[in-house]
Amino acid sequence: MRATSSVIVGRDAEIRLLDEALESVGKGAGRAVFLVGEAGIGKSRLAGESALRAYDRDMPVLRGRATSTGLVVPFRPLVEALSSRFRAAGAPDDPELQPYRPALAGLVPEWRAGTVAPGYAISLVELAEALLRLLAVLGRERGCVILLEDLHDSDTETIAVVEYVVDNVAELPVLLVGTLRPDPGPALDLALAAELRNTASLRELRPLDEAAVRDMAAACLDVAPGEVPPAAHRHLSQWACGNPYLVEVLLADLLDTGRLSRADDGWQFAEHGEATVPTGAVRSWARRLDRLDEPVRELLLVAATLGGRFSVGALRAVTGLDDRALFAHLRSASEVGIIAPDGAAHDHYTFRHVLTADALRASLPPAEQAALARRAASAIEEAAGELSGDQRQLVATLRLAAGDKVAASRQFAQVGRQMLDAGASGSAAVLLERARGLAADEERDEVTVQLAIAQAESGRLDEAAALLDDLPPAPAGSRAAEERAQAHTQVAWVATMAEQQEEARRRIRAARALLGATPRPEQEAALAVVEGHLALLPEQDGRGEGRCPVDRGGEDGRERLEEEERSARWAALTAEQRGRPVVACQAWQLLAMLSRERGFDEADACLERMLAVAEEHRLAVYRAEALVRLGTNAFMRTGEATRLETARTAAHELGSLALLQSVDGLLAMQSVLGGRWDRARGIVERSVEASARLQNLSTHRYLLLVDATLAAHQGRAREQDRALVRFRRAGGEESMLVPLQRGLCQAVGALMGEDRERAKAELDAALAWEREHPSFFYLSGRYGLGPLLRILDGEDSGREAYREALASPGGQLAWNRMFLGMADAVLRGRDGDPDGARRAVEQAGRAATVFPQAWHLALRLTAEAALADSWGEPAAWLRTAEEYFHEAGVLPVAGACRAVLRQAGVSVPQRRGGRERIPAGLRTAGVTPREYEVFVLLAERPGNQQIAQRLCISPRTVEKHMASLMAKTGSADRSALCALSAECADA
Repeated sequence: MRATSSVIVGRDAEIRLLDEALESVGKGAGRAVFLVGEAGIGKSRLAGESALRAYDRDMPVLRGRATSTGLVVPFRPLVEALSSRFRAAGAPDDPELQPYRPALAGLVPEWRAGTVAPGYAISLVELAEALLRLLAVLGRERGCVILLEDLHDSDTETIAVVEYVVDNVAELPVLLVGTLRPDPGPALDLALAAELRNTASLRELRPLDEAAVRDMAAACLDVAPGEVPPAAHRHLSQWACGNPYLVEVLLADLLDTGRLSRADDGWQFAEHGEATVPTGAVRSWARRLDRLDEPVRELLLVAATLGGRFSVGALRAVTGLDDRALFAHLRSASEVGIIAPDGAAHDHYTFRHVLTADALRASLPPAEQAALARRAASAIEEAAGELSGDQRQLVATLRLAAGDKVAASRQFAQVGRQMLDAGASGSAAVLLERARGLAADEERDEVTVQLAIAQAESGRLDEAAALLDDLPPAPAGSRAAEERAQAHTQVAWVATMAEQQEEARRRIRAARALLGATPRPEQEAALAVVEGHLALLPEQDGRGEGRCPVDRGGEDGRERLEEEERSARWAALTAEQRGRPVVACQAWQLLAMLSRERGFDEADACLERMLAVAEEHRLAVYRAEALVRLGTNAFMRTGEATRLETARTAAHELGSLALLQSVDGLLAMQSVLGGRWDRARGIVERSVEASARLQNLSTHRYLLLVDATLAAHQGRAREQDRALVRFRRAGGEESMLVPLQRGLCQAVGALMGEDRERAKAELDAALAWEREHPSFFYLSGRYGLGPLLRILDGEDSGREAYREALASPGGQLAWNRMFLGMADAVLRGRDGDPDGARRAVEQAGRAATVFPQAWHLALRLTAEAALADSWGEPAAWLRTAEEYFHEAGVLPVAGACRAVLRQAGVSVPQRRGGRERIPAGLRTAGVTPREYEVFVLLAERPGNQQIAQRLCISPRTVEKHMASLMAKTGSADRSALCALSAECADA
């Protein structure tokens, strides 16, 4: 008789929690729940119950479990969870998931073919974001549930992904349920931290009390609780200690031995003369094994030696049984409830509970356990030939169980190096740490070097540094010294990319000390590239604030940049000659940045070489990086986005969500400048929060700046201010984006409000920042809009600024050429050359074809100078600009165009349209379009004079509109009317 309970007892509070979570998820509010408890306490039963209740609600359920064998298998619970769903229902083909399929290819077998470029390792955050999007799509209609069991056995990559999902699931229709033991480790740390942050609920499962043990025994025996013999109840309560699994094991033992039997008058418990009973699962399972046939018993002992989950192939290799006998014995073991087929893999079985395998192994004497493990390891090695990663880990575990630490260390180290090469640095670090602890003295240092690299690439720079610093001295120039120097160089690169400058410099000094006075050229090239990238970072002062390492205007600064450029060029050529293509790509990328100051042709030539090297050596990451940078340069030079779209395709094929978001940010800015505001808004809304979750900080800042720039170019001052607040909170004003913030966003926003003085102040601030910091941005106004405004205002510095911009690479960019062309026209007109001025306007217009909003702004700005100096067609330009800005809803500029036309004596028809822009409530109250123009501005609480200036009407007219608005809206005073305007703006 199988002694298993058909119901869950003693867990009413936990079931209520899961029900509440399911109810919440069904309404679109995500939850995460962790169930913590010792082995056998009932975690899996509760997880299964939540699955059944989700099925009742017609929710998709994904269920996976970590391996209990001790093998480090990246993402195994996630792969199993997704397979459990897609094996029956098929993988979803929702278009929303298209950008995320490459990142998910490692978890979804159906998406693996041709999705991820060779050589690219999907980052953990990219994969986690992709999984989050997938779960959101699955739960779109009714919610979905992902159950991840035995997280204490999970790899570090899975834990990182789970943490990301837990932290970001609140707004999505997803319930995550994780089970784990209370053992110290990453899984428990995650659960406790998530509970502390209020991003997850944690429930620790306590042992069942005596009443619950009786109820469970009754459920197993299919009787009422009162019919359980009191002596049997006492026996179970005493020896199971409230553990549901042990209750079932001990109850099965009682049934098998006949001590508990059914009689006519109910169940009877036979008291034996012994003073004791089996003290736990070990003795119970030992007796159950004794009652099995000898071949089945031997097979189960071998299976338990292989772990809680084992493959048929490994079992066949160790036992030597043919398939007929092997599967017959497996069926016998399954029928008595000891093992079961593993639903996640057709050629694997699992023990019904991990404690079962532990108990079976413990039933053997230690010497016999070691001998069996040794025999199993040798059989697997002999049968497999070339071991896979999983097989190497299994052999290592078996060698360790047999007492051969050195052999186990070598196998763990080999798998760790393979995982490091594949990009699974977290799992690599776990395996290399095991190998290091077991290694022979003469092999430990080599393993330590590899472990340091794995720790650095996992983001644990402090641990990597400590490992490298603790290594014993090695003679300069020796093989050991060269290996350590390469590790220091790799850690220095990671530190530089993380902007940890002092750590990067320490690693560089250590590498140079190990290499001696005459490193080989390829070693020097690798160090030179790191040093070059490091030189471009702002130095950190004592408060951690950035300051410029190079005064670009000084002689020393120029010499330093020239020296870095010479070094980078030598490094690029040397790396190519010496077969170091990754270093070559890094060097060409550095050269492309350094050479921009001399022109984009030279920068593009460096990037084209980087692209050629990447394609020749199949370096997918660097190929995509080169395409993105080439696309960026093409966009800046012409305003066209064709090459950026090509780069986006490459990023998608690569599977890099971070790079894809970077390209989307550039495309969004291109859309803002091109007046395609709806497209820009769609990109920002799709990517800005995702980039924050990905911790893609530089792209997140850029997207926030795009959002602010979009509002600025539309004349929406309040939206611009809100977006800039988010930009500042993300550290935007401590980043290299400040010139764009000041010039491209805030200065243009000021012009959209007809506040030219503020625009000039913002441009001056951008210029001051650029003179103190290295900057590779050329759309800040310094090379176009700024000189035009200075020339229009007759400033003495205008001509000098114009000549400086015209001679710079920035002056050749399409956006800037348009403004510089109009500046040229103003100067020519002022100097009495109307024909030259007209030609300059025509030339500027050709450069401005892709920038409609900026072109009409330039027409509006230049028209006044043309009127004053009698050249061009200022009336036609103003009418064109007025029409454009009126349709765009930028009323201050449209009003200014009408005012200038009137001052020039040109008849301007009043625009009485625009009622469709007035909110329904105000329209019903009788607010006119002109009154609404005043009402919109009141959100910023300006004075009447400011309103009059912005709308080009008299202050007296503003007073009349204010009185009318207060009467029509029922506002008690001006303050109330301003508050109403702000409320409408936020709606």
